Amino acid sequence: MIGPLALAGACLAWAIDNNLTRKVSATDAVFIAGSKGLVAGCVNTGLGLALGAAWPASSVVASAMLIGFLGYGLSLVLFVLALRDLGTARTGAYFSTAPFVGAALSIVLFGEPVNPVFWLAAGLMAAGVWLHLTEKHAHEHNHATLLHSHAHRHDAHHQHSHDTHWDGTEPHTHPHAHEPLTHHHAHFPDIHHRHSHS
Repeated sequence: MIGPLALAGACLAWAIDNNLTRKVSATDAVFIAGSKGLVAGCVNTGLGLALGAAWPASSVVASAMLIGFLGYGLSLVLFVLALRDLGTARTGAYFSTAPFVGAALSIVLFGEPVNPVFWLAAGLMAAGVWLHLTEKHAHEHNHATLLHSHAHRHDAHHQHSHDTHWDGTEPHTHPHAHEPLTHHHAHFPDIHHRHSHS
């Protein structure tokens, strides 16, 4: 019984983490990923040593760091960027297809056997992603006054002046204010579209 409860707890913790990360996703994605990786690395290393694990050889540490950089660091930066533009639910749904990508590579590269349950699960995941990709979410919505800083282009949501000289380069990053705006267009729950639906 402990296994399923631990798994449910891990999923709950991941959901909380995703929603909290989404709230800061407009900031530097590399800083967010690096901070989370540093804390997670220190905690996990501390737990391992406290439980009696020996410090591994430097070659093992180097290999683990490379795998961690690619599998956790780089993927987390991309995950934060997706949270910024797609919202938590869509990002989580797309990210949850990762095991199937890994399984597909294992089938192709290592000849891993598959069974009908795998194909059923893969089909359901593909259907879920297809539903997300083909969704057209458009309605009239309000934008409240907002002051923040992130990389942006001067689109319909970024009509503002610059306090300092701007050479016209886009995208560019600086603190900027959004004035109240009501309009209608297709959108995702990105950093500018986190509104309720009544």
